Amino acid sequence: MSTTGQLSTFSAAAAAGPSPRTLTTTVPKEYVHKTALSEVLLTSWKETDPDIHTVTAEWPRTHTFYSSRNRLHDPLLLVETIRQTIPLLSHLAYNVPFGHQLIWDHFTYSLDPGTLRTETAPTEIELRIVCSDIKRRKDTLSALTMDVEATRNGIRLGTAVARFTSHAPAIYRRLRGEYGDAREAMARAVPLPPPVAPRRVARALYESVMLSPTDNRNRWQLRTDTTHPVIFDHPVDHAPGMLLLEAAHQAVHAALHPLPVIPVGLSTVFARYAELDAPCWIEATVLGPPEAGAESDAYPDSDAHPDSAAAAGAGTGAGAGAGAGAGAGAGAGAGAGAGAGAGAGAGCGEEVGAVEFPEEFPPGAALWTDASGLVHTRVTAHQNGLELFTATVTARPLGTDSDAGPGGESGTETGAEPSADSPGNPRTD
Repeated sequence: MSTTGQLSTFSAAAAAGPSPRTLTTTVPKEYVHKTALSEVLLTSWKETDPDIHTVTAEWPRTHTFYSSRNRLHDPLLLVETIRQTIPLLSHLAYNVPFGHQLIWDHFTYSLDPGTLRTETAPTEIELRIVCSDIKRRKDTLSALTMDVEATRNGIRLGTAVARFTSHAPAIYRRLRGEYGDAREAMARAVPLPPPVAPRRVARALYESVMLSPTDNRNRWQLRTDTTHPVIFDHPVDHAPGMLLLEAAHQAVHAALHPLPVIPVGLSTVFARYAELDAPCWIEATVLGPPEAGAESDAYPDSDAHPDSAAAAGAGTGAGAGAGAGAGAGAGAGAGAGAGAGAGAGAGCGEEVGAVEFPEEFPPGAALWTDASGLVHTRVTAHQNGLELFTATVTARPLGTDSDAGPGGESGTETGAEPSADSPGNPRTD
């Protein structure tokens, strides 16, 4: 636990007329592993009980990358807010030294899209975080699970579960070997392939697109732009976890395009690092009723990437070994991840109807939704024939919004669509 239990607060200076009792500020950027102060979302932290913490955050009305659409905040803002709490609590509450690497093991979130509505002022968020299954190596934190409840103005916004491991520099260098130097790894990054049209992934700008088209409608090459000012805020030796989660969201949008949706849940276990010097392939499969064990006929998966067959077997076994090598708590992480996945799928009961596809889809095609009206999509990433992660993403179809741009995003399309083995997990920064 921390010695102070909270960050410093600053009293407002005396001034003529009414003044606030305290001044709002962000936490120091070093505590959330950001180099740009503008990317810091967290504003305060305090420890309310042993291993129970309250963290506040402020979301801007619009963000340069996690942009609002259909007057709704991007769900990845919640994910990035939670990601920032991982280094914050590690350093302040659990005394992890700077320079240690924090690695995602598994991550799950679910949220209520109604509470994502943008307003005429920035959005104030409060997170209640309960830390458990805490592991230490020689009195230094090595692994931890966070259960997060997020509220907005006292109203439940969503929940999340994140488990991460912490590694001293020497251990991380042994774990990563020749891939451990961030600047060298970024210099070896594969050339950036052309993006899909932004409207297909609910984005307004080409530089915000993380997927490149292939000859299969539901398979893409990951676009790892090491110059991106948000995703690559500082040098890293592999594709960051936030890039992979953004790619998973964009894959769902692309697979369901032109039907506008908003992701409301995700569950994934990270099995391997996504290296920068080899292509990474993202595949999406829209799922059918779970009781039938079938996939949606509207999105056949017949043209899967040739790596998929090998990864189906190799990725699973190797992923377990990778977790063991990555740090303590690997077994717990695997179990928790499975449970999280089951939670994300809760509510997949009887079929309550189908959403009719817009005109781009095959005539008569229909999309299965669960009892809560949600669409389920499986997103998988492969590299060098091995599985990096598999995520189950739930999304809610949106009604027509007169203020929404093409594909459901705010703004306009900027152009036409162009033509077409180290195990481990992504760092949380």
